[in-house]
Amino acid sequence: MVGDPVGTVLFWSSLAALAAAAGALPFAFQREVPRWLLGWSNALAAGLMLGVAYSLMGAGLGNGVFEMGGGALLGLLFVRLTHIGTGTENLDLNRLDDVDPAYGYQVVLVNTLHGTYEGVAIGAAMLVSLPFGISMAVALGVHNIPEAMVFIAILRSRGVRMAHAVGLAVGTQANQVLVAVVVFSLAGVFPGVLPWALGFAVGALLYLLLAELLPESYEQAGHTSIALVTLLAMGIVVALGGQG
Repeated sequence: MVGDPVGTVLFWSSLAALAAAAGALPFAFQREVPRWLLGWSNALAAGLMLGVAYSLMGAGLGNGVFEMGGGALLGLLFVRLTHIGTGTENLDLNRLDDVDPAYGYQVVLVNTLHGTYEGVAIGAAMLVSLPFGISMAVALGVHNIPEAMVFIAILRSRGVRMAHAVGLAVGTQANQVLVAVVVFSLAGVFPGVLPWALGFAVGALLYLLLAELLPESYEQAGHTSIALVTLLAMGIVVALGGQG
């Protein structure tokens, strides 16, 4: 992949997507995972996402404060309107005993939408610099593991076979790869798109963690432990990722 930036984006975004399969590991030891572990998993995912958002914001401010702010606002609005349009704005991921078919489809849709926004983040970060983009892809790949664990727990509670649940967990991240490559290629041709893409990713990720991941985690585990896990995960991403 040396000398092939698009290939680098494709490779690392694919690894990030495939990392979701590791969300099945806890189920190798027990059929059901405790609620506190689901809460910590959501908190870990939120902290990693927060670290990525902070790093992207730091990297993008030098490219234009107005564009970053405008992109962040677009990201917030886009996620909000998308969730309203799909009827998933108030989806409760704690309903492990819900057997309504519509609920299952909504959970799959929500995870797929998450992958889209993370793809924007990876593609934009790769244009800041490939090492920075790789660090962000790794962070989001690790983020996909606890997020997938919660997703698999929901599917397993509905009687879905483990192989199918893992396949769906990875499949919902496939658009992450496509979006990352498209954003990287588009912003590479039109450099003015980069700060808007970085801002969009920041706004979208902040909305997801504040409106979805953290509220869910607070219902599943103690507030103090959730805060500590979230801040620790964020600190690791910021320390290792730098700002491009």
